[in-house]
Amino acid sequence: MKKIGCLNSELSYVLAKLGHFDTLTIGDCGLPVPRGVQRIDLAVTYGVPSFLDVFGVVDAEAKFQKATIATETREANPEFYRRICDWARENGVQLVEIPHDDLKALSASSVAVVRTGECKPYSNVVLESNVSF
Repeated sequence: MKKIGCLNSELSYVLAKLGHFDTLTIGDCGLPVPRGVQRIDLAVTYGVPSFLDVFGVVDAEAKFQKATIATETREANPEFYRRICDWARENGVQLVEIPHDDLKALSASSVAVVRTGECKPYSNVVLESNVSF
């Protein structure tokens, strides 16, 4: 059994397989998962686990170069927006904002969509993998 890091076997496997430019979507409990995209459903109940709990584990295990969020996030979920903006700036990650419907369409090209228990609106991000060297 693993001692540290991501203990969820599906998520750990997907993170280990990420290649440069692959995308991984982390979403709230309401984000639809497109047909054909692997669903990693971590939601237990409303709010558990939170988006930030899952995001923290993913961030600790993989390197990203771009994060895409919904334009609507700025108004509908300002705390989430601030946290993602701060994270992107601190980590040299390009932050892109697109309409929510476009973000849902973009998630169709992700290697997986991770469903959290988050129930705050627009708590979704599409992360583009980078190289770690």
